Formats: sequence, structure tokens, C-alpha cells
Amino acid sequence: MKTINNTFSQQDPSKEAGRWYVYLLQCRDQKIYVGCTGDLKQRMEAHRKGIVHFTKTRLPITLVSYTFFDDKYKAFNYERYLKSGSGRAFMKRHLL
Repeated sequence: MKTINNTFSQQDPSKEAGRWYVYLLQCRDQKIYVGCTGDLKQRMEAHRKGIVHFTKTRLPITLVSYTFFDDKYKAFNYERYLKSGSGRAFMKRHLL
């Protein structure tokens, strides 16, 4: 597991094969969206185009951080944890 804050660093992380990303977006209304994807660049484009239901009325969005995994099940479990009560508390203390 590796966490990157703010935006993409030197290399484009979405080009890494076999990577799964759990990402945090901050919306215009200050709500935090937690998502999981195998292609972060494509998913960000979908958010920005208003394709994703939750964020389409909350644009613009900002990528706050993302964490990548080599195992998609670990990524999905981490996403589910961040959406739980204790996961939200962890996220606010350590990732935002």
C-alpha cells in the first residue's frame, strides 16, 4: 500500500499494470468522495465530465490523495473501510 497526497507526481500512476487505486476527492461543497478503480486517469476524467452520479452536481472536484494496491480485493476492502465510521475518522486524521 502506498499513499500519495495531492495530485499525480512525476510519473502517471494510471499506466502501472495491475494496480488498483483507492482515491479521495474533495467536492465543491466540501464533501469527500471515496472511490476505487483500476484506471485512475480514466476515472478522474469521468468525474470531471459529470458521468459519476455523486460528483456531477458537486463539480469542480479536487484529487486529495490516492493509495494504490497490487491486489484489487485489498483495494476494495480499504475503500469499504474508509466509508465506515472508524475509516472516516482515520481518513480525517491521516489522509486529509
